[in-house]
Amino acid sequence: MSTLAEVENRVVSTIPEWARLTFSYARFFALHLMCFAAIWTGVSVKALILCACIYTFHILSVTCGYHRYFSHRSFKTSRVFQFILGFCSQTSAQKGVLWWAAHHRFHHRHSDMKDDIHSPKDGIWWSYCGWILSESTRNTRLAHVEDLAKYPELRLLNYFTYTPVVILAVAVYFFMGWQGVVVGWLWGTILSYHATFCNNCFAHIFGSRRYNTTDTSRNNWLLAFVVLGEGWHNNHHRYPSSARNGFFWWEIDITYYVLWLMSKVGLIWDLRPVPARVARG
Repeated sequence: MSTLAEVENRVVSTIPEWARLTFSYARFFALHLMCFAAIWTGVSVKALILCACIYTFHILSVTCGYHRYFSHRSFKTSRVFQFILGFCSQTSAQKGVLWWAAHHRFHHRHSDMKDDIHSPKDGIWWSYCGWILSESTRNTRLAHVEDLAKYPELRLLNYFTYTPVVILAVAVYFFMGWQGVVVGWLWGTILSYHATFCNNCFAHIFGSRRYNTTDTSRNNWLLAFVVLGEGWHNNHHRYPSSARNGFFWWEIDITYYVLWLMSKVGLIWDLRPVPARVARG
């Protein structure tokens, strides 16, 4: 019996690749153009605060959920909270939980090598966001997330990729109307897009290298500020399974502080530390 994803892939495959790519780019740029709807909705301090809150929520959901848990399993949690993490992560509109984790694991296996899916060596635009819009990365690489794909609720969540996005947008509408949707939700989501894109791309171009890793990863304090700790990228590629990217006390890692707080209230546990020998290099 075919799964919903298999049926969808068969249907999509009947559409010419150029048409699918055109639609992908059109949808991406349409979201950006929709930000100008603020001309009609107006921009208030309350809406800007909501924008900052949604941006922070999206970034933390991506860094705590998609990245440090689902991609690298740097801590443990319950099956219920695992689903909650996945749901919150998908409100960021950065595709499905299994899709994100699978592609990120693939990136680490081939970082800055021929098969890397978003290396700057293949061009800035491609590394920044072209790879996400490409048909070559549309499908979920389930072979790389077999440990996660065994959970039917995660497979279902991954299939209904944008359901959490819509639920959040509707909730924002009832909270603050169209101004909240445009300025709060849409602006916050688009900003979180570009923060993630910047880290994926520029953390392999600008910054310092404490460790002689096999890729071009770099530590960048500005990116670490923008994406709440993910900018300590050379550290991360040195030891990806650590729950913290800021290896030293002066490397501020907001995501790790949030994870530490969640561990103190019992939502997660067994945060993987950075071994002293690894930090010393």
